[in-house]
Amino acid sequence: MIDTLLVLNTGSSSLKFQIFEDRTLNVLMSGKVTGIGDTPRLRAKLPDGRGTQTSLPANTNHNSALSAVMDLIAGYDHAWRTAAIVHRVVHGGEAFIEPVIVTPDVMRSLEALIPLAPLHQPHNLAGITASARLASGAPDIACFDTAFHAGHDKLISSFALPREIRDKGIRRYGFHGLSYDWISQVLAKDHPDLHAGRVVVGHLGNGASLCALRNGISVDTTMSMTALDGIPMGTRSGSIDPGAVLYMLHDLDLGVETVQDILYERSGLKGLSGMSNDVEALLRSDDPQAAFALEYFALKTAQHAAMMAVSMGGIDAFVFTGGIGEHAAAVREAIIGRLAFLGAFKTLVIPTNEERLMATQAQKLLCRAA
Repeated sequence: MIDTLLVLNTGSSSLKFQIFEDRTLNVLMSGKVTGIGDTPRLRAKLPDGRGTQTSLPANTNHNSALSAVMDLIAGYDHAWRTAAIVHRVVHGGEAFIEPVIVTPDVMRSLEALIPLAPLHQPHNLAGITASARLASGAPDIACFDTAFHAGHDKLISSFALPREIRDKGIRRYGFHGLSYDWISQVLAKDHPDLHAGRVVVGHLGNGASLCALRNGISVDTTMSMTALDGIPMGTRSGSIDPGAVLYMLHDLDLGVETVQDILYERSGLKGLSGMSNDVEALLRSDDPQAAFALEYFALKTAQHAAMMAVSMGGIDAFVFTGGIGEHAAAVREAIIGRLAFLGAFKTLVIPTNEERLMATQAQKLLCRAA
């Protein structure tokens, strides 16, 4: 019998999983569901090394994607005993700044944060609830995307709002922290000179943000109270004049749910192009609106990268990660080209591995709890 850690990583349009041997953290099985909400497909690397892929029904949502993953795992789980199920939870608020074992009280606190991350938090918590199907006796461990940014100075984390409003938890939290933590650790190992310097990291995917790393520590990031702020994303607007939101609500009389749907599901690259949030499809298209969407994305990303450089007092390197950052060379070049005025700095592409980082965090937590 092999003790394992099952890591679940739910994104806005994807669900990734990896099964690690508990002691060595060797990967026993891995896979992901991509294209949720569009053309969902389950791909996996099986324990015997073979690959498999399956098309899922067009109406597949995060819950049914999780069911498909768990069914796949159950079919190949012959000698595994799950020591813990590790979950990426996007929003930890002010209370959760390190991984925790999920208890009913913790779960209630995380449910209270759903309004701050409506696109992710419900799916994250649904994974915790559903995990009992696979290993009812194993503890659930939550690892938080906001935790890496918990040490931000108040100059960075505050909004220019009245104190009585700020005291209610309305502040900048930041996200993609698991990815940025991984990149920081890779830099420390492979590029210690850059780790000790000033690095802008771009986690660019369907969800996208930038982080300013100084000495490997997050000092600023583009997302704030929710995962809606900052640079434009696949379907999310990024930064927008709050007055425009008020105008949609009061003058256009669109209603809160409609405006939320516009900002989270119908904006970004999809809204600008009028066709897709898939960067590969936009790069292939000869539609002028596709080119406009990509140019807009590059411009806004470069502008926000310059903001990150201000927070650090300069820039020594730009690291790209995430689906777009790792695979869309044309987009990378368009962003870097707009930053030439900052002078010479290094450019790197480093694949992120949030799942291994989560497994490492869970392993340390279980050792402390033993």
